[in-house]
Amino acid sequence: MVFTKKRIGLLPIIATLFSALAFSCFTIVLPQAHASGTTDFNQPGNILISDQFNNRVIEVDRNKHIVWSFGSGDPTKCNPGPGAIIGLNDAERLSDGLTLLSGTGIPPNTAESSIPAGCVDNRVIVVDRYGHIVWQYGQAGVTGAGPNQLNVPVFTIQLPNRNIMIVDQSNERVIEVDRFSKQILFQYGQTGVTGSGVNQLNNPNSVELLPNGHLLIADENNNRAIEVTRSKKIVWQTAASYGGLALNGVAFASRLPNGNTLLTDSNNNRILEVTPSGGTVFQYFTNTGQNSMAMPLPTNAVKLANGNISIADQFNDRAFIINAAKHIVFQYGITNVDGTGPDLLNSPYTAFVIGDYTGQTRPPNYF
Repeated sequence: MVFTKKRIGLLPIIATLFSALAFSCFTIVLPQAHASGTTDFNQPGNILISDQFNNRVIEVDRNKHIVWSFGSGDPTKCNPGPGAIIGLNDAERLSDGLTLLSGTGIPPNTAESSIPAGCVDNRVIVVDRYGHIVWQYGQAGVTGAGPNQLNVPVFTIQLPNRNIMIVDQSNERVIEVDRFSKQILFQYGQTGVTGSGVNQLNNPNSVELLPNGHLLIADENNNRAIEVTRSKKIVWQTAASYGGLALNGVAFASRLPNGNTLLTDSNNNRILEVTPSGGTVFQYFTNTGQNSMAMPLPTNAVKLANGNISIADQFNDRAFIINAAKHIVFQYGITNVDGTGPDLLNSPYTAFVIGDYTGQTRPPNYF
Protein backbone atom coordinates (compact mmCIF):
# COMPACT_ATOMS: atom_id res chain seq x y z
CA MET A 1 0.00 0.00 0.00
CA VAL A 2 1.65 3.19 -1.13
CA PHE A 3 -0.79 5.96 -0.48
CA THR A 4 -0.49 9.68 -0.05
CA LYS A 5 -2.27 11.61 2.72
CA LYS A 6 -2.59 11.24 2.95
CA ARG A 7 -1.60 7.55 1.28
CA ILE A 8 0.57 5.04 0.62
CA GLY A 9 35.14 -3.64 19.36
CA LEU A 10 36.12 -6.64 17.55
CA LEU A 11 32.56 -7.60 17.03
CA PRO A 12 31.94 -5.24 14.10
CA ILE A 13 35.09 -6.54 12.38
CA ILE A 14 34.14 -10.18 12.96
CA ALA A 15 30.61 -9.53 11.75
CA THR A 16 31.90 -7.83 8.62
CA LEU A 17 34.33 -10.63 7.84
CA PHE A 18 31.62 -13.24 8.37
CA SER A 19 29.26 -11.40 6.06
CA ALA A 20 31.94 -11.01 3.42
CA LEU A 21 32.78 -14.71 3.52
CA ALA A 22 29.17 -15.80 3.44
CA PHE A 23 28.16 -13.35 0.74
CA SER A 24 31.30 -12.81 -1.32
CA CYS A 25 29.20 -11.71 -4.27
CA PHE A 26 27.69 -8.80 -2.33
CA THR A 27 29.01 -5.34 -1.63
CA ILE A 28 29.78 -4.45 1.98
CA VAL A 29 29.52 -0.77 2.88
CA LEU A 30 30.67 1.23 5.86
CA PRO A 31 28.34 1.01 8.85
CA GLN A 32 25.61 3.62 8.97
CA ALA A 33 23.31 2.23 11.65
CA HIS A 34 22.69 4.05 14.89
CA ALA A 35 23.13 1.88 17.95
CA SER A 36 22.34 3.67 21.18
CA GLY A 37 21.86 1.19 24.00
CA THR A 38 23.15 -1.71 21.91
CA THR A 39 23.08 -4.07 24.91
CA ASP A 40 19.29 -4.10 24.42
CA PHE A 41 19.51 -4.79 20.70
CA ASN A 42 17.44 -7.69 19.38
CA GLN A 43 15.85 -8.49 22.72
CA PRO A 44 12.61 -10.51 22.60
CA GLY A 45 9.74 -8.18 23.26
CA ASN A 46 11.30 -5.17 21.56
CA ILE A 47 9.31 -3.81 18.64
CA LEU A 48 10.68 -3.31 15.13
CA ILE A 49 8.88 -0.47 13.37
CA SER A 50 9.18 0.61 9.75
CA ASP A 51 8.92 4.39 10.13
CA GLN A 52 8.02 4.92 6.50
CA PHE A 53 8.16 8.65 5.81
CA ASN A 54 11.02 9.20 8.25
CA ASN A 55 13.04 6.91 5.97
CA ARG A 56 14.18 4.64 8.77
CA VAL A 57 13.58 1.48 10.76
CA ILE A 58 13.71 1.68 14.53
CA GLU A 59 13.82 -0.95 17.25
CA VAL A 60 12.26 0.26 20.49
CA ASP A 61 12.06 -1.36 23.91
CA ARG A 62 8.97 -1.32 26.13
CA ASN A 63 10.29 1.83 27.84
CA LYS A 64 10.11 3.56 24.45
CA HIS A 65 13.87 3.85 24.05
CA ILE A 66 15.24 3.51 20.53
CA VAL A 67 17.88 0.81 20.89
CA TRP A 68 18.72 0.52 17.18
CA SER A 69 17.92 2.24 13.92
CA PHE A 70 18.92 2.23 10.28
CA GLY A 71 18.31 5.02 7.78
CA SER A 72 18.48 8.77 7.89
CA GLY A 73 15.39 9.49 9.95
CA ASP A 74 15.05 12.57 7.74
CA PRO A 75 11.90 12.92 5.60
CA THR A 76 13.63 15.52 3.38
CA LYS A 77 16.44 13.35 2.02
CA CYS A 78 16.21 11.47 -1.25
CA ASN A 79 19.37 9.41 -1.02
CA PRO A 80 18.73 5.72 -1.73
CA GLY A 81 21.92 3.78 -1.34
CA PRO A 82 24.42 2.76 1.35
CA GLY A 83 23.27 3.67 4.83
CA ALA A 84 19.86 4.84 3.65
CA ILE A 85 16.42 3.47 2.98
CA ILE A 86 13.62 5.49 1.37
CA GLY A 87 9.92 5.02 2.10
CA LEU A 88 10.46 1.89 4.18
CA ASN A 89 7.36 -0.28 3.97
CA ASP A 90 8.48 -3.41 5.79
CA ALA A 91 11.18 -4.43 8.27
CA GLU A 92 11.67 -8.06 9.33
CA ARG A 93 14.19 -9.23 11.93
CA LEU A 94 16.05 -12.32 10.73
CA SER A 95 18.56 -14.44 12.63
CA ASP A 96 21.95 -13.24 13.92
CA GLY A 97 20.70 -9.67 14.26
CA LEU A 98 20.16 -9.22 10.53
CA THR A 99 17.24 -7.11 9.32
CA LEU A 100 15.40 -7.47 6.02
CA LEU A 101 14.11 -4.15 4.62
CA SER A 102 11.84 -3.18 1.73
CA GLY A 103 12.80 0.21 0.29
CA THR A 104 9.60 1.19 -1.46
CA GLY A 105 10.23 4.86 -2.10
CA ILE A 106 7.94 7.83 -1.59
CA PRO A 107 5.35 8.79 -4.21
CA PRO A 108 4.97 12.41 -5.35
CA ASN A 109 2.82 14.83 -3.38
CA THR A 110 2.99 12.93 -0.11
CA ALA A 111 2.06 15.32 2.69
CA GLU A 112 4.22 13.62 5.32
CA SER A 113 7.36 13.78 3.22
CA SER A 114 9.22 16.94 2.30
CA ILE A 115 10.53 15.38 -0.90
CA PRO A 116 8.33 17.27 -3.35
CA ALA A 117 8.71 15.15 -6.47
CA GLY A 118 8.78 11.75 -4.83
CA CYS A 119 11.80 9.51 -4.49
CA VAL A 120 12.33 6.00 -5.83
CA ASP A 121 14.27 3.35 -3.93
CA ASN A 122 13.17 -0.06 -5.28
CA ARG A 123 15.57 -2.19 -3.27
CA VAL A 124 15.24 -5.07 -0.87
CA ILE A 125 18.28 -5.15 1.41
CA VAL A 126 19.59 -7.12 4.38
CA VAL A 127 21.61 -5.13 6.90
CA ASP A 128 23.51 -6.22 9.98
CA ARG A 129 23.35 -4.40 13.31
CA TYR A 130 26.28 -2.19 12.30
CA GLY A 131 24.67 -0.95 9.11
CA HIS A 132 26.52 -3.14 6.62
CA ILE A 133 24.44 -4.14 3.60
CA VAL A 134 25.09 -7.86 3.25
CA TRP A 135 22.52 -8.59 0.53
CA GLN A 136 20.59 -6.58 -2.01
CA TYR A 137 18.08 -7.17 -4.77
CA GLY A 138 17.04 -4.27 -6.96
CA GLN A 139 18.97 -1.16 -7.90
CA ALA A 140 18.77 2.10 -5.98
CA GLY A 141 16.56 4.56 -7.82
CA VAL A 142 15.87 2.22 -10.74
CA THR A 143 12.32 1.15 -11.64
CA GLY A 144 11.83 -1.92 -13.78
CA ALA A 145 10.78 -5.55 -14.13
CA GLY A 146 13.94 -7.02 -15.60
CA PRO A 147 16.73 -8.94 -13.87
CA ASN A 148 17.59 -7.39 -10.51
CA GLN A 149 14.85 -4.77 -10.89
CA LEU A 150 11.77 -3.97 -8.82
CA ASN A 151 8.86 -1.56 -8.95
CA VAL A 152 7.60 -0.62 -5.47
CA PRO A 153 8.62 -3.59 -3.29
CA VAL A 154 6.35 -3.36 -0.26
CA PHE A 155 6.88 -6.57 1.71
CA THR A 156 9.60 -9.21 1.96
CA ILE A 157 10.17 -12.46 3.85
CA GLN A 158 12.94 -15.02 4.06
CA LEU A 159 11.83 -18.56 3.30
CA PRO A 160 13.01 -21.69 5.12
CA ASN A 161 15.27 -22.46 2.13
CA ARG A 162 16.85 -19.03 2.77
CA ASN A 163 15.65 -17.56 -0.49
CA ILE A 164 13.87 -14.22 -0.43
CA MET A 165 10.22 -13.72 -1.36
CA ILE A 166 9.27 -10.19 -2.44
CA VAL A 167 5.90 -8.53 -2.97
CA ASP A 168 6.74 -6.40 -6.02
CA GLN A 169 3.60 -4.33 -5.88
CA SER A 170 3.55 -2.18 -9.00
CA ASN A 171 4.79 -5.11 -11.08
CA GLU A 172 1.69 -6.96 -9.79
CA ARG A 173 3.63 -10.01 -8.67
CA VAL A 174 5.05 -12.00 -5.78
CA ILE A 175 8.47 -13.46 -6.59
CA GLU A 176 10.90 -15.89 -4.98
CA VAL A 177 14.51 -14.83 -5.57
CA ASP A 178 17.46 -17.20 -5.18
CA ARG A 179 19.67 -15.53 -2.61
CA PHE A 180 22.88 -16.47 -4.43
CA SER A 181 22.12 -16.28 -8.16
CA LYS A 182 19.34 -13.70 -7.77
CA GLN A 183 17.31 -15.60 -10.34
CA ILE A 184 13.53 -15.59 -10.00
CA LEU A 185 12.55 -19.16 -9.13
CA PHE A 186 8.80 -18.66 -8.68
CA GLN A 187 6.28 -15.99 -9.51
CA TYR A 188 2.61 -15.51 -8.79
CA GLY A 189 0.97 -12.75 -10.79
CA GLN A 190 1.63 -11.66 -14.33
CA THR A 191 4.23 -8.92 -14.56
CA GLY A 192 2.53 -5.57 -15.13
CA VAL A 193 -0.92 -7.11 -15.56
CA THR A 194 -3.72 -6.14 -13.19
CA GLY A 195 -6.56 -8.62 -12.69
CA SER A 196 -8.47 -10.86 -10.35
CA GLY A 197 -8.27 -14.18 -12.17
CA VAL A 198 -5.93 -17.09 -11.59
CA ASN A 199 -2.32 -15.91 -11.49
CA GLN A 200 -3.44 -12.28 -11.39
CA LEU A 201 -3.13 -9.65 -8.67
CA ASN A 202 -4.09 -6.03 -8.15
CA ASN A 203 -1.68 -4.16 -5.91
CA PRO A 204 -0.50 -7.07 -3.73
CA ASN A 205 0.65 -5.92 -0.32
CA SER A 206 1.87 -8.89 1.78
CA VAL A 207 2.68 -12.58 1.59
CA GLU A 208 3.04 -15.40 4.10
CA LEU A 209 4.37 -18.91 3.53
CA LEU A 210 1.93 -21.27 5.25
CA PRO A 211 2.92 -24.53 6.95
CA ASN A 212 1.28 -26.49 4.09
CA GLY A 213 3.55 -24.78 1.55
CA HIS A 214 0.83 -22.53 0.17
CA LEU A 215 1.08 -18.74 0.00
CA LEU A 216 -1.31 -16.33 1.70
CA ILE A 217 -1.38 -13.05 -0.26
CA ALA A 218 -3.06 -9.79 0.66
CA ASP A 219 -4.40 -8.76 -2.75
CA GLU A 220 -5.16 -5.23 -1.68
CA ASN A 221 -7.01 -3.56 -4.54
CA ASN A 222 -8.97 -6.72 -5.25
CA ASN A 223 -10.22 -6.37 -1.66
CA ARG A 224 -9.33 -9.93 -0.74
CA ALA A 225 -6.77 -12.28 0.71
CA ILE A 226 -6.10 -15.46 -1.27
CA GLU A 227 -4.38 -18.74 -0.47
CA VAL A 228 -2.60 -20.12 -3.52
CA THR A 229 -0.61 -23.27 -4.21
CA ARG A 230 2.77 -23.40 -5.90
CA SER A 231 0.91 -24.60 -8.97
CA LYS A 232 -0.94 -21.25 -8.86
CA LYS A 233 -4.33 -22.59 -7.89
CA ILE A 234 -6.49 -20.50 -5.55
CA VAL A 235 -7.70 -22.85 -2.79
CA TRP A 236 -9.20 -20.26 -0.42
CA GLN A 237 -10.11 -16.63 -0.38
CA THR A 238 -11.87 -14.21 1.90
CA ALA A 239 -15.59 -13.50 1.69
CA ALA A 240 -16.72 -10.25 0.10
CA SER A 241 -17.85 -8.82 3.42
CA TYR A 242 -17.61 -9.40 7.16
CA GLY A 243 -19.76 -7.97 9.89
CA GLY A 244 -21.99 -6.36 7.30
CA LEU A 245 -19.12 -4.34 5.83
CA ALA A 246 -17.48 -5.12 2.48
CA LEU A 247 -13.74 -5.59 2.56
CA ASN A 248 -11.98 -2.50 1.22
CA GLY A 249 -8.23 -2.52 0.80
CA VAL A 250 -6.82 -5.70 2.37
CA ALA A 251 -3.39 -4.44 3.31
CA PHE A 252 -2.18 -7.46 5.30
CA ALA A 253 -3.19 -11.05 5.95
CA SER A 254 -1.89 -13.47 8.56
CA ARG A 255 -2.89 -17.11 9.10
CA LEU A 256 -3.30 -17.91 12.78
CA PRO A 257 -2.47 -21.23 14.49
CA ASN A 258 -6.19 -21.92 14.98
CA GLY A 259 -6.81 -21.75 11.21
CA ASN A 260 -8.45 -18.34 11.27
CA THR A 261 -7.02 -15.40 9.34
CA LEU A 262 -6.20 -11.96 10.68
CA LEU A 263 -6.84 -9.17 8.17
CA THR A 264 -5.99 -5.51 8.01
CA ASP A 265 -9.04 -4.06 6.28
CA SER A 266 -7.34 -0.75 5.73
CA ASN A 267 -9.89 1.45 3.99
CA ASN A 268 -12.42 0.44 6.64
CA ASN A 269 -9.92 1.27 9.39
CA ARG A 270 -10.38 -2.11 11.03
CA ILE A 271 -8.59 -5.27 12.07
CA LEU A 272 -10.51 -8.52 11.55
CA GLU A 273 -10.13 -12.13 12.60
CA VAL A 274 -12.19 -14.33 10.29
CA THR A 275 -12.91 -18.05 10.04
CA PRO A 276 -12.26 -20.22 6.97
CA SER A 277 -16.00 -20.38 6.32
CA GLY A 278 -16.53 -16.62 6.39
CA GLY A 279 -17.44 -15.89 10.00
CA THR A 280 -16.23 -12.89 11.97
CA VAL A 281 -14.52 -13.66 15.28
CA PHE A 282 -13.13 -10.23 16.16
CA GLN A 283 -13.00 -6.73 14.80
CA TYR A 284 -11.31 -3.56 16.00
CA PHE A 285 -11.56 -0.07 14.51
CA THR A 286 -8.50 2.18 14.72
CA ASN A 287 -10.31 5.47 14.07
CA THR A 288 -12.53 5.64 17.14
CA GLY A 289 -10.08 6.72 19.85
CA GLN A 290 -9.32 10.21 21.06
CA ASN A 291 -7.43 12.41 18.56
CA SER A 292 -7.66 9.79 15.82
CA MET A 293 -7.90 11.07 12.31
CA ALA A 294 -10.99 10.02 10.38
CA MET A 295 -9.11 7.71 8.01
CA PRO A 296 -5.90 6.46 9.66
CA LEU A 297 -5.66 3.53 7.22
CA PRO A 298 -3.91 0.86 9.34
CA THR A 299 -1.49 -1.18 7.28
CA ASN A 300 -0.35 -4.12 9.41
CA ALA A 301 -1.60 -6.24 12.30
CA VAL A 302 -0.29 -9.47 13.83
CA LYS A 303 -1.72 -11.53 16.68
CA LEU A 304 0.93 -12.34 19.25
CA ALA A 305 1.44 -15.59 21.17
CA ASN A 306 -0.25 -14.11 24.25
CA GLY A 307 -3.35 -13.15 22.25
CA ASN A 308 -2.57 -9.44 22.04
CA ILE A 309 -2.50 -7.74 18.63
CA SER A 310 0.27 -5.45 17.36
CA ILE A 311 -0.96 -2.81 14.91
CA ALA A 312 0.77 -0.30 12.64
CA ASP A 313 -1.79 2.50 12.38
CA GLN A 314 -0.17 4.35 9.53
CA PHE A 315 -1.74 7.78 9.37
CA ASN A 316 -2.40 7.97 13.09
CA ASP A 317 1.41 7.91 13.28
CA ARG A 318 1.52 5.19 15.91
CA ALA A 319 2.35 1.55 16.53
CA PHE A 320 0.40 0.01 19.38
CA ILE A 321 -0.66 -3.24 21.02
CA ILE A 322 -4.16 -4.11 22.19
CA ASN A 323 -5.30 -6.94 24.42
CA ALA A 324 -8.31 -9.21 23.96
CA ALA A 325 -10.52 -6.60 25.64
CA LYS A 326 -9.41 -4.06 22.98
CA HIS A 327 -7.51 -1.96 25.49
CA ILE A 328 -4.22 -0.39 24.41
CA VAL A 329 -1.43 -1.89 26.54
CA PHE A 330 1.50 -0.27 24.70
CA GLN A 331 1.86 2.55 22.21
CA TYR A 332 4.82 4.15 20.47
CA GLY A 333 4.02 7.38 18.72
CA ILE A 334 1.57 10.12 19.63
CA THR A 335 -1.80 9.61 17.97
CA ASN A 336 -2.07 11.70 14.79
CA VAL A 337 1.15 13.62 15.47
CA ASP A 338 4.05 13.00 13.11
CA GLY A 339 7.68 13.85 13.82
CA THR A 340 11.20 12.57 14.27
CA GLY A 341 11.76 13.11 17.99
CA PRO A 342 11.34 10.71 20.91
CA ASP A 343 8.06 8.79 20.82
CA LEU A 344 7.23 10.18 17.38
CA LEU A 345 6.71 8.42 14.06
CA ASN A 346 5.82 9.43 10.54
CA SER A 347 3.40 6.96 8.95
CA PRO A 348 4.65 3.65 10.38
CA TYR A 349 3.90 0.74 8.10
CA THR A 350 4.73 -2.45 10.00
CA ALA A 351 5.31 -3.19 13.68
CA PHE A 352 6.60 -6.63 14.67
CA VAL A 353 7.46 -7.87 18.16
CA ILE A 354 10.93 -9.38 18.07
CA GLY A 355 10.97 -13.08 18.87
CA ASP A 356 7.24 -13.59 18.26
CA TYR A 357 6.50 -15.08 14.83
CA THR A 358 2.90 -16.07 15.49
CA GLY A 359 1.06 -15.95 12.17
CA GLN A 360 4.21 -15.03 10.27
CA THR A 361 6.85 -16.74 8.17
CA ARG A 362 9.54 -17.67 10.65
CA PRO A 363 13.03 -17.12 9.17
CA PRO A 364 15.59 -19.94 9.33
CA ASN A 365 18.24 -20.00 12.03
CA TYR A 366 20.84 -18.30 9.86
CA PHE A 367 20.75 -16.24 6.71
